[in-house]
Amino acid sequence: MTQATPKLRLVVIGNGMAGCRAVEEVLKRDPDRYAVTIFGAEPRVNYNRIMLSPVLAGEKAFEDIVINDEAWYRDNGITLHAGRAVTAIDLAARKVFAEGGLEIGYDKLILATGSDPFRLPLPGGDLKGVVTFRDLDDVNAMLAASAEPDARAVVIGGGLLGLEAAYGLARRGMAATVVHLMDVLMERQLDESAGYLLREALADRGVETVLGAHSEEIVGADGQVTGLKLKDGRVLPCDLLVMAVGIRPNTTLAKAAGLTVNRGVAVDDAMRTSDPDVFAVGECVEHRGQCYGLVAPIWEMCRALAQALTDGEGAYQGSVLSTRLKVSGVDVFSAGKFAGGEGCEDIVFRDAARGVYKRVVIEDGKVAGAVLFGDAADGGWYFDLMKAGADVAGIRETLIFGQAITEGLSGLDPSAAVAAMPDTQEICGCNGVCKGAITSAITAQGLTTLDDVRAVTKASASCGSCTPLVEQVLKLTLGDGFQAQTGPKPICKCSPKTHGDVRRAIVDQGLKSMPAVMQALEWSTPDGCASCRPALNYYLLCAWPGEYRDDKQSRYINERVHANIQKDGTYSVVPRMWGGMTSPAELRAIADVAEKFAIPAVKVTGGQRIDLLGVKKDDLPAVWADLNAAGMVSGHAYAKGLRTVKTCVGSDWCRFGTQDSTGLGMRLEKFLWGSWAPAKVKLAVSGCPRNCAEATCKDFGVVCVDSGYEIHIGGAAGLHIQGTQVLTRVATEDEAVWVIAAAMQLYREEGWYLERVYKWMDRVGLESIRAQVTDPDQRRALYDRFVYSQRFARIDPWAERVAGRHNEEFTPMSRRMEFVPA
Repeated sequence: MTQATPKLRLVVIGNGMAGCRAVEEVLKRDPDRYAVTIFGAEPRVNYNRIMLSPVLAGEKAFEDIVINDEAWYRDNGITLHAGRAVTAIDLAARKVFAEGGLEIGYDKLILATGSDPFRLPLPGGDLKGVVTFRDLDDVNAMLAASAEPDARAVVIGGGLLGLEAAYGLARRGMAATVVHLMDVLMERQLDESAGYLLREALADRGVETVLGAHSEEIVGADGQVTGLKLKDGRVLPCDLLVMAVGIRPNTTLAKAAGLTVNRGVAVDDAMRTSDPDVFAVGECVEHRGQCYGLVAPIWEMCRALAQALTDGEGAYQGSVLSTRLKVSGVDVFSAGKFAGGEGCEDIVFRDAARGVYKRVVIEDGKVAGAVLFGDAADGGWYFDLMKAGADVAGIRETLIFGQAITEGLSGLDPSAAVAAMPDTQEICGCNGVCKGAITSAITAQGLTTLDDVRAVTKASASCGSCTPLVEQVLKLTLGDGFQAQTGPKPICKCSPKTHGDVRRAIVDQGLKSMPAVMQALEWSTPDGCASCRPALNYYLLCAWPGEYRDDKQSRYINERVHANIQKDGTYSVVPRMWGGMTSPAELRAIADVAEKFAIPAVKVTGGQRIDLLGVKKDDLPAVWADLNAAGMVSGHAYAKGLRTVKTCVGSDWCRFGTQDSTGLGMRLEKFLWGSWAPAKVKLAVSGCPRNCAEATCKDFGVVCVDSGYEIHIGGAAGLHIQGTQVLTRVATEDEAVWVIAAAMQLYREEGWYLERVYKWMDRVGLESIRAQVTDPDQRRALYDRFVYSQRFARIDPWAERVAGRHNEEFTPMSRRMEFVPA
């Protein structure tokens, strides 16, 4: 009788999803080859870690997320050592050593040790109530904390795991706050627009978010956590603190055994380590320099490993990743090069009413990445197109609308696609208007313009996002009789909305961030462009002083570095001289700076200031520091805002002077400085009608007369030369300040970005401006709003940069590289 060939000994270190899936794949290919032994550090069978979030949220029980129950191990003859961690591996003897003195030999060994949660090295990290979110024990600890009345939780980390933890805790009744270092949630998977929508969706589900926050210390009392202190001084109170700031491959055993370890355990395409009898799979692995923390790559690794262990040839080539967020009710998908970049084209669709945002990135005629929010049904289709490298040029026009529409209309041009739509196809989602209703109205009532269609059918009368489609229906129905409408110029190519539409929507809808504006008004691009972003940044700053945080990346280079770039790449620095007045000490400081930094040119400007020309960018903070030390601040010579207040010597020195023009000019400049505006603003105060300060060609001017002050508006002396018009006359200096501040605020609120005062005046009418700034109640309201905004604007940007704010703008790339960790 022939004896059966003894089975090879396959030992698996790790009873998680990767280890057990690898065994399943081996058994599927050759169920009789190996005698399998599995070690697991946790005292339980294999369960789905991805589903810990529903367990935390109370939507599932542990039994619901078990993948391999006890019967699976028994039926497949697998020996399970649950709750017994392996302590060492002897590669030469081919043995593993476990807790309790257990020693087992192997023929083949699989390392599936997974990853460990990263813990920030913060003071207070050892307090009771500070946990991670990695296994069932962590979930049980969080559930115990959530059972306390009025319990509060802070989660550090706005990635996938942190958001799942926060949502689950909120579902359990805790007040949950996510603290994230970056300005966008899940920034590795989502762009700014999708991150904004996710933040709003989480807020609706009871999860607050604090973005751009640096954690400094975990505070506590009597050994229990009581809060998280941020570097800006804020303390977020909590009874539970969850660290979800990332994972790192668990390579402890592999490294101690002498296997090659980089970030993870190094493996080849067959998942073989540097020892030919030892394999590795899952989150502990590094393959071709890449570590993976998502489940899809793990399944692909397991298939390759099983092939190698059953006489096949493992061929894992790496994974193209996609992410679907598992927080209940929040439908998010991302894959590939979702943030676009040079050489890429963005196709964007937004539906504000449904909270939908889609972005597909095209590169070289192929799908390079995608972000979907609110409707992720086509995520798999985009992912398949991306992995296949399919040429999508032929379906470019309909790609963003998804698989069903694209495949149904494949090969048709846009007008043919509209023609192919059934009459029941909804065109305007806001008002529920279908194609048939529009075509019937056009034909029956003789409609010829978009406004006609809006008036009769309400199509495109609300959010306006369907306007291009309505126009196509109109064009298709009228044929040669169609004429495109003209009207106010849109803000840019990203949106058909005008500047006025955008400004009204920001205030009326309470939109307080750039992504909020782009989503609500359904921008056609994911992040806007160089035309609309500076405009939106200004409109938000003006509408929400103290609430909106200035986005420096949406400013031009001069405003980012607070100096004017010159044609040779150097900068000019202009310190402020109040009303054109200076002192020997200030002049001496300017001379010292010019000599110290070898500044090649010193020029008196037309605005009664001194310009230092040829300053190197690296030297800017040091130049500012020396000028600050002499009491001088930025002259904002680069700003869309107040530049100068030019004055004559007035009644103090001039025999013709009727009022103290110098004093009023200094008062106005010290009151108005720092304020941002749609475009540059220049003022002047002349002490008499001889007008030596040229007040009648400035944006706002004051001409002093015997009876008081003439307030002028709407002058220009640049490319377009234009004299001012008299806005009003007042008797006192206080009234002059009130009127000018009110007019300035009205311009700030009504002007379109880059629209000078005289163009704004031409558009809205002098009488409209006059009516508002001369009415006592309206003037006071405008004045009060300006005063409030100045609380946040009248800050010297030079002093901030000297103190280190936005230091990266002034550090040369070569110097930055010195501090990048190897």
